[in-house]
Amino acid sequence: MNIMLFGAPGSGKGTQAKPIMEKYNIPQISTGDILRSAIAEKSPLGLEAKKVMDLGQLVSDDIIIGIIKERLKQDDCKKGFILDGFPRTIPQAEALEVIMKELGIKLDKVISLNVPDSAILERITGRRVCPNDGTSYHITFNQPKVEGKCDICGTELILRKDDNAETVVSRLEAYHKQTAPLFDFYKEKNILVEIDGMAGLEEVKNQIVRVLE
Repeated sequence: MNIMLFGAPGSGKGTQAKPIMEKYNIPQISTGDILRSAIAEKSPLGLEAKKVMDLGQLVSDDIIIGIIKERLKQDDCKKGFILDGFPRTIPQAEALEVIMKELGIKLDKVISLNVPDSAILERITGRRVCPNDGTSYHITFNQPKVEGKCDICGTELILRKDDNAETVVSRLEAYHKQTAPLFDFYKEKNILVEIDGMAGLEEVKNQIVRVLE
């Protein structure tokens, strides 16, 4: 079962990936995570990415696609995987198709979490994250048991510097310009399914499970 979660930043892709991972025992593949992992492992592509990032530049598509390819070859992806936050552009999607053809696999479903920009702004600016284990909370929708503290380790929660309103608006503009065209790209392939991302967390999860089963 090879799945891609699609939607704007803050639409809930990362949140919904976790229960799908647990239910179907397949890994979540997030560009940020695998970049960090490749850098930590000091793989050739990881070292190349680190060099670029140390200069404050964006990692090129070639490097990201190379790292994605290496990740998809790993044993834990044989039963399937969840792509989260990749591809972001039509050229990346086309490159992904080439990789998958080489590996003899294909995307089964692209699940689009539909959430309006106004709701995304409220979601992201209210998000609080544990700097220790990465667990995400929200001041309104997903409060920790103790205000301002992580449920798991008790660390003081933080507002990430890119979770302010100005940055969110800028990210949404970039999403609509670069990533939104993928909606039609995958719709034409008859693998895109739309989900109401404004439903409660449990209901969104149930909608996704119904699609997958």
